[in-house]
Amino acid sequence: MSFCFNFDLPAQATDPEDVDGNELQRGNKDHAAASVEDGAKLAQPVKEASEHFPPSDPQFLLMDAVFETVTVGTLPPLHFLNETVFEKTASEREDSEKILSRTAEQKSDLISGVYEGGLKVWECTYDLLELIEKDGETFGGKAVLDLGCGAGLLGILALKRGAGQVHFQDYNSTVIEQLTVPNVMLNCQEDDEVDSEDDKEGSGKEKMKEEDGSKKKAKGQKDITENSPPPKKQAIDLAQHPLLTRCHFYSGDWSTFLTLVLKTDPPPKYDLIFTSETIYNTVYYPALHETLHKLLAPDGLVYLATKSHYFGVGGGLHLFETFVEQRGVFSVDRLWDGEEGLQRHVVVLRFKKSKDA
Repeated sequence: MSFCFNFDLPAQATDPEDVDGNELQRGNKDHAAASVEDGAKLAQPVKEASEHFPPSDPQFLLMDAVFETVTVGTLPPLHFLNETVFEKTASEREDSEKILSRTAEQKSDLISGVYEGGLKVWECTYDLLELIEKDGETFGGKAVLDLGCGAGLLGILALKRGAGQVHFQDYNSTVIEQLTVPNVMLNCQEDDEVDSEDDKEGSGKEKMKEEDGSKKKAKGQKDITENSPPPKKQAIDLAQHPLLTRCHFYSGDWSTFLTLVLKTDPPPKYDLIFTSETIYNTVYYPALHETLHKLLAPDGLVYLATKSHYFGVGGGLHLFETFVEQRGVFSVDRLWDGEEGLQRHVVVLRFKKSKDA
C-alpha cells in the first residue's frame, strides 16, 4: 500500500535511543537484553488467535481484482493484490478490526497492538526471495510456516514449489481474510490454468491483461508487473483446489497463536519457518523466540529477513542477535548482508547442538 513510513507507537519502557545497535557495539549487551525483557513485561499486546477458512464461494474475493506479479530469477511467478488499488477500495472491504480506515486516516504503516504492518509488502521479503532463488530450495514435501505473513509471498512460493503443508500467520484477521487468502487463491487459479512450466512462462503475457502496459523493474532479477484478473473459470472450485487444501490460515499475536496450534493433534513441527521484517519491536522478542522454539522441527531452519535497525521503533538485528544468544537455544548465522541504503540482512536460525550449547 502507498503508506508513508510512519509508526504510531505507545510509550514503552524501552527507549529506542537507549537500546540500539551502537549500544551493543560498546559491549553493553546485558543491559540491552534486560531492557528488552522489561519492555516485554510491560507492553506485550495480546490478540486472541483464530483459524480462518477460505469462503465457500471464494471467487467473490477475486472479482474485479487488480494484481501484481513478481518474478525473481527462475522462481515461479507470484501474484498478489495491487497495494494501491487495495488501499483505494478499502471502504468496500469487510474489516471488523477497522484497520483499513485507521491506517489510511493516520497515514501509518504500523499502529502497535492494533495493526502490525501486514498490508504492505516490505522490501526484506524480496531479499529473502532472491536468496531462496540463489540457493535453489525446492520445498518438496516440507512443512512450512510463513510467520507474520502479510501478503504471504514466501508461503505461496513454498506452496507452488511442492511444500506438503503451508501455514500462514499474521497479527490481523483483516490481513488474513482480505489479503493473504485472496493472494493464495490467485496463485491457485493460475496454477490450475497452466498445464506445464512452458505454459507458466507465457501465462503472464497471454492470459493476463496488463493494466497499463508498463513493467516495473526492481533491484536484482526481480520484475513486478501489474495485471487485471485472469478470466473467471466457472468450473474451478477454488475452495477444493489441491494447493489450497494444504494451507491453514491463522491470525492473532504469537503467544496466542502458539497456544492455539499446540492444541492440534499432533502439534505441528515446521521444517522451515520464514519471517520477514518482524523484529522491529523489542517488546515482541520473547513471544517470537518462544514460538520458534516450540514449533521448529529438530533439524529445521528459520529464515529471518530484517533491517539492521528500525528507527522510531527500537528493534533491529543486533538487538535480536543478542537476545537469541543469551537464550542459548539457537545459533544465528548471517547469509546475506546488503550494503545499499538502510542495511538489510538475511540470517538463519537453527537449534544449537549439545556441544554448541
